[in-house]
Amino acid sequence: MYKKFEELLINQQLSAYRVSKETGIPQSTLSEWKSGRSTPKTDKLKKLADYFGVSIEYFLDEDAS
Repeated sequence: MYKKFEELLINQQLSAYRVSKETGIPQSTLSEWKSGRSTPKTDKLKKLADYFGVSIEYFLDEDAS
């Protein structure tokens, strides 16, 4: 999931900090996802999907790009 998030950051020239501030998802949560210590809950995935204009499934399907 985090790989997809990073791709969106790069493609839209955004920082994780900015996304954190604009979505209300704490940077510590994003760091936990990146390290694999936790996985996103549905409500947070929904916020990210809405923010980037993609479906929740986009983040869940590791094969699609």
